[in-house]
Amino acid sequence: MTPLVSIIMGSTSDLPVMEEAAKVLNELHIPFEMNALSAHRTPEKVEEFARNAHSKGIKVIIAGAGMAAHLPGVIAAFTAIPVIGVPVKTSFDGMDSLLAIVQMPPGIPVATVAVNGAQNAGILAAQMISIGDEGLFSRLVAFKENLKKKIILANEELAKVKYDFKV
Repeated sequence: MTPLVSIIMGSTSDLPVMEEAAKVLNELHIPFEMNALSAHRTPEKVEEFARNAHSKGIKVIIAGAGMAAHLPGVIAAFTAIPVIGVPVKTSFDGMDSLLAIVQMPPGIPVATVAVNGAQNAGILAAQMISIGDEGLFSRLVAFKENLKKKIILANEELAKVKYDFKV
């Protein structure tokens, strides 16, 4: 299989957050790769990855980083492939990461999801790839229908919870 999505994290400590994107891609049968690259510790490797991603068949890059969170923007600076930034909560409740990713200069866009929002990054990547792929689009529709079912089931369970003054 050739990966269509690349999940990049600044450190393997970000894996508990970033694996949520992997779970979505896996469920939707989208081939992906996962790597750790640091914008600060291995900047030349980040540049090499970003410059070569298109020739490897990568369609979307999901990049997660905490604190200064330069990784998504640095990747976006070296490629025309869409980059989705995932701010990872490490300090300041993740606001430092969020602001670092969302405040990109003109010409270097990075789509940004919520702090620790890797699941949404996976869904957004799938939606981007589904343009022109009816099979994937159908799987996405089914995926979103299952999200609705989860809420319906959750409400059925909440209805069973008893309190003296719950009406």
